[in-house]
Amino acid sequence: MTNKQKTSNTKFFSQIVDLLQSARSKVVRAVNQTMVITYFEIGKMLVEEEQEGKERADYGKQILKELSDVLTKKFGKGYSTTNLKQMRQFYLVYSIGQTLSDDFKSNPQKSSVLSENDISKTLSRNFSLSWSHYLKLMRIGDENERKFYEIEAFKNNWSVRELQRQFDSALYARLVLSRDKEKVKELSTKGLVIETPEDAIKDPYVLEFIGLPEHSEYSENDLEQELINKLEHFLLELGNGFTFVARQKRISFDDKHFRIDLVFYNRILKCFVLIDLKIGEIKHQDLGQMQMYVNYYDREVRLEDENKTIGIVLCKDKSESVVEYTLPENNEQVFASKYQTVLPSREELKKLINERKSHR
Repeated sequence: MTNKQKTSNTKFFSQIVDLLQSARSKVVRAVNQTMVITYFEIGKMLVEEEQEGKERADYGKQILKELSDVLTKKFGKGYSTTNLKQMRQFYLVYSIGQTLSDDFKSNPQKSSVLSENDISKTLSRNFSLSWSHYLKLMRIGDENERKFYEIEAFKNNWSVRELQRQFDSALYARLVLSRDKEKVKELSTKGLVIETPEDAIKDPYVLEFIGLPEHSEYSENDLEQELINKLEHFLLELGNGFTFVARQKRISFDDKHFRIDLVFYNRILKCFVLIDLKIGEIKHQDLGQMQMYVNYYDREVRLEDENKTIGIVLCKDKSESVVEYTLPENNEQVFASKYQTVLPSREELKKLINERKSHR
């Protein structure tokens, strides 16, 4: 067999493998969606059946227990009273303001057998994640926040673990900090849409994955090295469209040499993103230095079809006033964001939101 034939065969085999992998992925997605739809309909039927009962609480407990026994004997594990309660709660959470009161009141004698119309309505809800994802999502009390995480989990193919991490790091609340009312509303209908440099910036960034305790002593080199060691996690924290370019990128002019800590490229914004790390409080000199880096990249590195460079000074602490008076009023390129090495509490984020509102 010639090398040309071997190459041809390898390409052909690869195409078959890709086809099978794609088919398997589609089967898994279809099975997950069917399961979620089924659980939603079971939840709906449970709620409607309980509303038929005169003593709702006692009747509900009894019907759940009896149904659990029947389904367990018929299908095995997975139908405990706890699981059935979760299906009921799933329906209640995802049918808010849609069908529960009006639909049931208009037709209280509706058959428990699902019609094609029932299935069509449920499919239109576009449940695109796994049941495990929805078990996490339905615990989020704020509807707008829940919708945001659902959209982002689907768009970014988050695992359940990654969804939990993004929620624990309060991604939604951190994005709300830097957005006006219209932009906040957009988060719950479209997810995170990156159209301007500000859309790609978070404040604070949460870097709990690097494993450095909040009050431990470490250098900027230590912080940089840990971010490189956990680059995949850092890219997820940075957000959509980021790719890694370089670390300690050297730039030189007039016999002077400077090094930019980290260089990324954002494919959505089509621009370079420069990051400098500061383990203490940010100074106006730090912002001035980043402005120089940004100017250099704009004039010497970026191509004609690329957008202006973005610079982020990632610091442990900052004075909003120092940032405000150092940067120009129409600034769209240089940003200062705090970072945390532990997951923030809800109280901390509420305090940050209130502080940011009062500063505007």
